[in-house]
Amino acid sequence: MSDVPEVPPEVTAPVVTPVRVVIAVCLFAPFVALLWVGSYAKTDPAFVGIPFFYWYQMLWVLISTALTMTAYKLWQRDQRTRHGGNR
Repeated sequence: MSDVPEVPPEVTAPVVTPVRVVIAVCLFAPFVALLWVGSYAKTDPAFVGIPFFYWYQMLWVLISTALTMTAYKLWQRDQRTRHGGNR
């Protein structure tokens, strides 16, 4: 046991970058779109006989998939650049 005090590991603050903001928006958009029920609680315009309420929600399934995939790819790219391309 030496008299040298232990140096705590460097603590870095979370970094907010434009890419991470885009990731957050991609993940947050479906929640806003689907929790704001008043915007789509109607029957018109119908699409192929399907009321707006239903096809709007089904459309968001596809949009959410695309946004989640985009956020994941952006996150992977962000982590590669952050760690110097080691992954």
